[in-house]
Amino acid sequence: MKIAVTRLSGKEERDAARCAAFGHCCYSVHPLRSEIQNKVVSAFAEAVERGEFDCIFFTSALPAKILAPILVNPPRVIAIGPETARELERCGIASETLPGFYSRDFVPFLGAWIRGKTIGLPRADVPNAPLIGTIEAAGGIAREFRCYRLAPTNEPLDLAQADALLFTSAMSYKKAVWTPRCGLLVMAIGDVTADAMRCGGTFPDIVGDGSLEGTLAALNEYREKTRIVR
Repeated sequence: MKIAVTRLSGKEERDAARCAAFGHCCYSVHPLRSEIQNKVVSAFAEAVERGEFDCIFFTSALPAKILAPILVNPPRVIAIGPETARELERCGIASETLPGFYSRDFVPFLGAWIRGKTIGLPRADVPNAPLIGTIEAAGGIAREFRCYRLAPTNEPLDLAQADALLFTSAMSYKKAVWTPRCGLLVMAIGDVTADAMRCGGTFPDIVGDGSLEGTLAALNEYREKTRIVR
């Protein structure tokens, strides 16, 4: 199948190979663009160099790509998934990777270690009250740095050639300009995105585990089941 994948420009570089491994091809559509906040990026890097954090949690690959080249002597580093870990590794930063693909897995992963620790959170300018709340409830100190903004492109998604559309985040769905059509499979990368879609009146045909690979595996399972039924 040909899959339209919502991405920020620059985040799609490995998508084609990852889709091909599951027997599909893909191309990127862009409901959002990123606007880097350079002063915030510099402030975070300087705080790391001063040793102000006990741990850094990268919640997506983009802040890792922005910050990894300029971090000096980072503390314990946690990556939300293998793509984020790969961006850090490119710059020689070792990281631990969460077993799941959601920020809700962060506090359980650290366990009792988090108590009294200061956690640096370089993120998008998008609220994540549950993450902050769980860190503080566990006795940690959350310091959030909103390193980039997500702005809608307001451009209609090019879906003319697509057999399927994959929304990779709740925000990419909420800000997308698109028209559903008969025969277009609509997919959510994970349950958070799926919930946002349902709230907006779109019921995804397929829901992944929070990763591209997991979504592609779910797609293949869906296709096999529908083939057998038919």
